[in-house]
Amino acid sequence: MTYVIEPPLLHTLAVAKRSERFPVYRVFCVGRNYAAHAREMGKDPDREPPFFFMKPAAAVVDAERAATVPYPPKTGNFQYEAELVAAIGKSCRNASAQSALECVLGYAVGLDMTRRDLQLEARDKGRPWEFGKSFAQSAPIGMIHRVADVGHPVSGAITLEVNGQVRQTSDISKMIWSVAECIVHLSAHEALEPGDLIMTGTPEGVGPVAVGDTMRAAIGGLSEIRVSVDSAK
Repeated sequence: MTYVIEPPLLHTLAVAKRSERFPVYRVFCVGRNYAAHAREMGKDPDREPPFFFMKPAAAVVDAERAATVPYPPKTGNFQYEAELVAAIGKSCRNASAQSALECVLGYAVGLDMTRRDLQLEARDKGRPWEFGKSFAQSAPIGMIHRVADVGHPVSGAITLEVNGQVRQTSDISKMIWSVAECIVHLSAHEALEPGDLIMTGTPEGVGPVAVGDTMRAAIGGLSEIRVSVDSAK
């Protein structure tokens, strides 16, 4: 039998005001980074240092324009989480609080789509979250806006609507751990590299979507994204 090895599919994102695209290397996700969301998940935000999980590059969906994601198999509770995404533009190891943001190329709006039933089952059994979080097409992300154009957002409304109905509304200033603090923590464990993305957590109001639903996620100063749920492929 002959096997043909194709080159890996490169997942890229649009960069505002640039023709080049951002090639995705890894996706780091901050868990429970808004106090109200931590509480709605049954946890105490005052007792935990930051923790992270990862999604594969194959999770990323280019949501510069209207995008679709399939309703994934083996779940009856497919949920949205609107998040601020930081895109890393240069290598960063053991960053200090003062230097951490120097490695950020820019920011975007993203969705951490979750098979919540699988995640909670794994969590309650002390098992990894991969089947609940780390699956293909689970991270639609919009256009990256460079720091040179938008600075480093520390406040701004973050909202999510489903079929025109507001489900999440908060402010990124309510993050427990800032982007800089997340970078300090991550880069102490492993060097961050160009192409890495950091999804910085979601506020309260997470909930399920069904086939045919359309989500609109927005953060002040960044391009919003619209993502529809299609039937399973």
